[in-house]
Amino acid sequence: MLKRIALVLGAVWLLVMPVRAQPDPVLSMPLERRVAQMFMVTLHGAGMTEVGAQFLRQYQPGGVVLFAANVTTPDQVTRLTNDFQRTITEAGGPPLLIAIDQEGGVVARLTQGFTVFPSPFVTTAAGDEMAYRAGQIVAQELRAVGINMNLAPVADLITNRNNPIIQRRSYSNSPDIGGRTIAQIVRGTQSMNVLATVKHFPGHGESTHDSHGELGSINLPAERLRAVELEPFRQAIAADVAAVMTAHIWYPAFDEVRRAATLSPPIVTGLLREELGFQGLIVTDAMDMNAIDMEVHFAEAMVQAVEAGVDLLTMGPSFALDIAEQSIQAVVAAVESGRIPEERINESVRRILAYKEKFGILDWEPLDEATAVQRVDFAAHEQFIDELFQKAVTIAYDRNDLLPLTPDRSIAMIFLGTRYQIKNECEQYNPNIRWLSVNESPTDEQIRWAAQMGREADVAVVWTQDAINVPEQQALVNAMPQEKTVAVALWSPFDWQTYPNVAAYVALYSPARQSVPAACAVLFGAIPANGRLAVTLSLELEAGARAQ
Repeated sequence: MLKRIALVLGAVWLLVMPVRAQPDPVLSMPLERRVAQMFMVTLHGAGMTEVGAQFLRQYQPGGVVLFAANVTTPDQVTRLTNDFQRTITEAGGPPLLIAIDQEGGVVARLTQGFTVFPSPFVTTAAGDEMAYRAGQIVAQELRAVGINMNLAPVADLITNRNNPIIQRRSYSNSPDIGGRTIAQIVRGTQSMNVLATVKHFPGHGESTHDSHGELGSINLPAERLRAVELEPFRQAIAADVAAVMTAHIWYPAFDEVRRAATLSPPIVTGLLREELGFQGLIVTDAMDMNAIDMEVHFAEAMVQAVEAGVDLLTMGPSFALDIAEQSIQAVVAAVESGRIPEERINESVRRILAYKEKFGILDWEPLDEATAVQRVDFAAHEQFIDELFQKAVTIAYDRNDLLPLTPDRSIAMIFLGTRYQIKNECEQYNPNIRWLSVNESPTDEQIRWAAQMGREADVAVVWTQDAINVPEQQALVNAMPQEKTVAVALWSPFDWQTYPNVAAYVALYSPARQSVPAACAVLFGAIPANGRLAVTLSLELEAGARAQ
């Protein structure tokens, strides 16, 4: 096995030698093997199956994507990745890219025995250094179990709050703030020898469609897209990101032909490769999504993606291995017929092998399954998560110097009854607070009580959770005496847009258990408020054309 890997290493070394010095080693690979290097397949189950092993031995694909059904605990994941790599290297193939979506927040495949990161807004608010460290920690845990590629971070800006798929996966609605955070996560991730992947190019945040269900469009002018949506990708490319994932969205401003960006030569090659100068790996989003599968036959879609300039074709979980086989054969046939130039394949294979070399993947050695938990060491990362929440608490503004809450002033605190942790944590700082528990959709009577308590207190603190979607919460906050009201948004920072006249506004970005202790500590001055606002609260970015 080691001899075979050494041979592959030698071949990749030749890739960086002057062209005249050595023949191109990629050309010695059979065409089918070269095409297979461009495929990231899904192997079903939490263990290696004979069907999966046979596929790896026969086709030797470039990578495998893990989904929730593949993974449980650190030792199980280590055993699985060892089996994948052992099978392919013993068959004479280059070690695999093994990828996973470990974004944090609502998309995290690894949870049992791994650090679960909060909503991306929390990371943005905590600042650049914390974003870098977050990228490092996620990558360390992935590498500890044999995963060498993270299909994250999300570079889509949440400029449209009605977006059904990006929402809480986005780091910001601001091109600058979001771009800075994403670039730091990329740097942190890749410092641990794990490939980072920014997605979904050229930006999915403005869409009102979920690509899992249909092909949507983002009908914005090219100038707007270049100025806003592309900026996080530019910053990631400047940070030397290894991979960019394409979106299954149509962008008429960049391509008049109605098709997903994944299948678009003007976007993949013209915009990403040529205009932005990206030289890394271009990866598709899962090709089993309806935005592709309902528009084009799967085999034709693979061919079109390669024609567009994609390097890696990602097989989603609903594509069985027979679909992967047919897809490989479709691309091979397109090359043999002259539709796809053979050099187009060679170009991608050189790039794939070069990145496997760069990130140490070709040096693969099996990991010890028995010590996987110790290598992951997620318990040691819990302190970092606490620190992340503390640094994320953001006082967006405080017009009347109401904060910190001091013991010489009377305080009324109105909180959602489902969040009793608020009372338990905050009363440690001041046992004389007057409390009112209200429903998540407060009643008229509760709103009257809250307003009365606010009038009688020196400072009123009202906690909301997604008030942007709950009119009764909006009514409660707006019924309070605005000049002495502090609003604390547990989750969506956009709650403020429904009560913009409050004297002070605090954003937490997540209702996770760590956020409330951090918030109470900031409210009462026990720790400083270091958070930067993760989003712009104005409606400027939401003006103009909307997704169709």
